[in-house]
Amino acid sequence: MVDIRVEGIGHSYSNDSDWALRPFHFTFKSGVKYALLGPSGCGKTTLLNILSGLLSPSTGKIFIGDADVTHKNCRHRNIAQVFQFPVVYESMTVKQNLIFPIRRTFRKLARDRQRVDEVIKVLELEPFLNLQSKSLSGFQKQLVSLGRALVRSDVNGILLDEPLTMVDPQRKQDVRRKIVASQEKFPQTMILVTHDQKEAMSFADEVIVLNQGVVLQSGSPHEIYNSPQDPFVAQFVGSPGMNILNGDIEQGNKVLLSDSKDIWSLSNSKAGSDCYLGIRPHHIKLGHHPDGFTIRNRVDDVELGSHGKAIRIASHGIQLLVPYDEPINQGDSIDVTLPFEKITIFSKKVQYSNLSALWS
Repeated sequence: MVDIRVEGIGHSYSNDSDWALRPFHFTFKSGVKYALLGPSGCGKTTLLNILSGLLSPSTGKIFIGDADVTHKNCRHRNIAQVFQFPVVYESMTVKQNLIFPIRRTFRKLARDRQRVDEVIKVLELEPFLNLQSKSLSGFQKQLVSLGRALVRSDVNGILLDEPLTMVDPQRKQDVRRKIVASQEKFPQTMILVTHDQKEAMSFADEVIVLNQGVVLQSGSPHEIYNSPQDPFVAQFVGSPGMNILNGDIEQGNKVLLSDSKDIWSLSNSKAGSDCYLGIRPHHIKLGHHPDGFTIRNRVDDVELGSHGKAIRIASHGIQLLVPYDEPINQGDSIDVTLPFEKITIFSKKVQYSNLSALWS
């Protein structure tokens, strides 16, 4: 197994400054699970197709190991790819589909038979092995597509382009579990494209967040959630996302928030005079507490969620989570406190991505 390295890779479909993927550098480490996470049109699939060889980049280079494969086609990159919709040979049985990638590369099946058997076991395909693929459901066909990508031990990477699109919501977690189990059994580099943060955070060792063609941040799921480097990342990751508020810094170290009389004194600040303040909804406390910004305002909306009531107050559009049995209703006036220790400061001196999306 080898690393996959991109150096200054970028792409524009219109051959001008309108980048679908802005140039960036990154190394996909061998045997690691990655997720490319972001909204539709952010550049995820463009990057995946560049890595596979289906698309030639406008600029930059791609290396697999020490080999420059920038101008080599898919066949010479030795990469497996699973698409949104199943790709199987319907005239073949499931078993024939699974061993076809091995036959096609003129490898002897005996070398990979144990791996094929393990993939069949992990994906639970035993009951279907002798069935014609055309008789399978869309879900079953996608499992076969995954199996075809996993059976070869010699691939440099497995690219997964939203492979759970056709899978029922109730089954998605089960399929993710199967994919992770297979990767643990046979460590290979896997790169998953998804706009589903739950899918990305539960699958990947490292998440790469993109927006408007820009790679904003990469890191472990824990780092992406707890230490976002960009307001878009902060609000895109999390359900609900992080609250992003306008703040001010006076005298170099005193942080102020409108609608609150409290002052947060920092030992030092590099954020400048204007800043964004970010805080997760579950970190906001009801009532007045010391060491935080306390705001009193009207409740605009109450919505029942999977983890309690999602409360939105008029001031700054702040959203917080409270227990189901908390007696709070729309129109009530309440005090909420934003603990200083839970606030992330983003400098307005930094050119962040698509901030307008944060206020929509």
